[in-house]
Amino acid sequence: MNLDKLKPDQPLSPQPGVKPPDIASASVPDTLSALKVNPDTGLARAEVDARQKENGYNEVAEEKGRPFLKFLGKFWGLSAWMLELIMVLSVALGNYSDLVVVSALLVVNAVVSFIQEHRAAGVVETLRRRLQVSARVRRDSGWLVIPARELVPGDIVRVRPGDIIPADVKLLDGALTVDQSALTGESKDAEKVPGTMLPSGSVVRRGEGNGVVVLTGSKTSLGHTTDLVQKARPKLHIDEVMAKVVRWLFLVVGALLGVVVVMSLMRGTPLLQMIPLMLILLMSAIPLSLPVMFTVSMAVGSKELARRGVLVTRLSAAEDAATMDVLCVDKTGTITMNRLAVTGVIPLGHASDVEVLLAGALASQEANQDPIDLAVLTAAKDRRLFDGRPPVTPVSFTPFDATNRRTEAVVEQNGQRLRAMKGAVETVAQACGLNPAAIGALEARVSEAALKGYRTLAVAQGPETGALALVGLVTLYDPPRPDARQLIAELRDLGVPVKMLTGDALPVAREIGRGVGLPNIRPMADLKSASTRGGDKTVDLFAGADGFAEVFPEDKYTVVKHLQAAGHVTGMTGDGVNDAPALRQAEMGIAVSTATDVAKGAASVVLTEPGLTNIVALVEQGRTIYQRILTYIINKISRTILKTAFVAIAFILTGKFVMSAFAMLLLVFITDFAKISLATDHVRPSRTPETWKIGYLITVSAVLGVLMVGESLLVLRIGWTNCGLATNDHALHTFSFLTLLYFAAFSIVSARERRWFWSTMPSKAVVAAVMAETLIGTVVTFLGLPGLNPLPWSQTLTIVACAMVSCLVVNDAVKVAMIKWRAPKTVVAKPVDLNPQIAKRAYELFDQRGRQDGMALQDWDQAEREIRKDKL
Repeated sequence: MNLDKLKPDQPLSPQPGVKPPDIASASVPDTLSALKVNPDTGLARAEVDARQKENGYNEVAEEKGRPFLKFLGKFWGLSAWMLELIMVLSVALGNYSDLVVVSALLVVNAVVSFIQEHRAAGVVETLRRRLQVSARVRRDSGWLVIPARELVPGDIVRVRPGDIIPADVKLLDGALTVDQSALTGESKDAEKVPGTMLPSGSVVRRGEGNGVVVLTGSKTSLGHTTDLVQKARPKLHIDEVMAKVVRWLFLVVGALLGVVVVMSLMRGTPLLQMIPLMLILLMSAIPLSLPVMFTVSMAVGSKELARRGVLVTRLSAAEDAATMDVLCVDKTGTITMNRLAVTGVIPLGHASDVEVLLAGALASQEANQDPIDLAVLTAAKDRRLFDGRPPVTPVSFTPFDATNRRTEAVVEQNGQRLRAMKGAVETVAQACGLNPAAIGALEARVSEAALKGYRTLAVAQGPETGALALVGLVTLYDPPRPDARQLIAELRDLGVPVKMLTGDALPVAREIGRGVGLPNIRPMADLKSASTRGGDKTVDLFAGADGFAEVFPEDKYTVVKHLQAAGHVTGMTGDGVNDAPALRQAEMGIAVSTATDVAKGAASVVLTEPGLTNIVALVEQGRTIYQRILTYIINKISRTILKTAFVAIAFILTGKFVMSAFAMLLLVFITDFAKISLATDHVRPSRTPETWKIGYLITVSAVLGVLMVGESLLVLRIGWTNCGLATNDHALHTFSFLTLLYFAAFSIVSARERRWFWSTMPSKAVVAAVMAETLIGTVVTFLGLPGLNPLPWSQTLTIVACAMVSCLVVNDAVKVAMIKWRAPKTVVAKPVDLNPQIAKRAYELFDQRGRQDGMALQDWDQAEREIRKDKL
């Protein structure tokens, strides 16, 4: 597929000599002429409005699913099939009243499920609107960052590594390497030079340049809008847990029903009459409302996170946030303000401050919106260095790259071409041909500035083809965020230690780290050397370290793999194209507010504001959702045991089915869908990372279920001996129905808390659902439905009192005691303080060197390297 021969369907009015169908393959000047745009100024606002009106937004109208077909899908599935089979059996048995009621319940189930999932889909759609691909565009001679959907043909755009090409663009200048696999399926990157097309949806891997938008919307080569929100629902830990729970419940229910079937046949009960009740009891083991409850819970949590500045790209991200136990963060923009400012200019040789800053400004580019470039340009503008000077025409620009660690520009002024360079001190010094001794002297000055937390750049200039001369150093400072220290301590208190990763030199990183409570920063070389030595992969190489300095973007993937091998659930922040593999690998990939489109697409969540505040909110919200789902699991297990064992054991003891198939079906739907309200419950998040190793809670749930079986059978015994239930089957069915109903209602109140039930107040939705469940269940016994007759109020109130005391007094006490006894004790590992060992080794070095003064810093650094290497 030749992507450089794209042809627009309806080009703008072309100039003479340019054929309308060939605008994509035309030369750069002809393309600009056809699109009527000046690349130095871009389009004017009025022209943008006119073209947008003519071409529409740069998006493709998606074909929306048919709601009616989605609704019909609710009648297809295991639970729906069971209900439909009961309807067929009702017709065969002539129970037409059961047929009507079961049909109504099937429809109500479908309607409730459809409405809740539709609301959750609305939340996802809102996230999609807020999380869109952005574009840097030149309009009215200025550079702006706008949503890509607002681009029009003729817009001048700037593309950099990590950008997703937002439309079909013709490259005007620069050289790029792009990934076109989304379009062609080919894994090999393509090289792009001025005059070639950049197809929509491709990703810039290396290089940067300006381009002109040729085609937008449905006319682009990709043909659909690039979406940063992941629609696919990945496999979750909760799915695995629930699959095991359901299998276990089916075994328990199946065993009990097997006993009932055998005894029924022995007593001469017709098999056809037993089948509906057997099916309903089996259906009760299926978590009917879990998909809806989970979707609603995630949607509610995502909506709350969006309000607090965290955009979720996949609804399951909150589950990973709950279990995350270590967080690796970029220093810039997360721990610091991301507001670099020039703090000092150090001229070298015969150069002046003005020459140093001017050369640094020439080696910068505003269109990139790079923080270092903007800091240098701002300092130059503040000092009015360009006022009164001959105009400067850019010829070429080489952006910063992690491998070359410098920017370089060739400019023309007064007919002469000059070359300017700025970047890492060692890199620029070597480019200028300095000897090792001179480089060492420069590094000493860098170390001195680093003790104040300053970053230092070297600046050089010279003729285009001649040797460069080092003209000076520029120091920059990005101050720590005022709340960074507090939020790092807060995350540590939540059991999530923060590890700082930065490309800065070790002295700068240590100074910043000390200021925010992360004193033990080590060079990335230590981790790499430990990795190459091999050994046990499960050893935590981060133990005792608060982060690493001199980290390249690609090193982050290595860091994540090491942490995961040591058994950690890892969070990782990132912003660039090279961060994408680490963001995908981490359980909790977090794209920061300044991230590229590729980083956003790879992450689980995207922050809309800088700093750690939103990450604290993410952890707390994730653990809140986890607790809500856990409540559902506990309640589901205990109540399934209650319903099945109650019917089975009561049959063995009385020789009767104490509930009709219709009454049991009604009970299942009334109580099961009331649990959806747990998605909005008030929950106090735990202070330690969560885990899906919840065997102890399943044991607690089973014990509570067995307790409720015994208590409900005791209540039935009271009714059997005092209320004439032995001779009145309709009263027996109603009595049993209300017993299970009230036990179900009060068990929710107890199960929602791991402590005493009164420790937190339930949400209004939970209160309303429990009250509605009990009220509706009580009222239906007065409606003359099949097999349900109203009981005297004295009997009803007796059942209520027994259920309340059993669930909220006896069972609640057992629950608290068992959780304290069975819950695994969480111990948050504390970093080992190596300072005493380092101090001892530093003193030994001091002795070995003859107690020379002025070597304390070097002794300490050498001792620290030795001790930490031994620990690795």
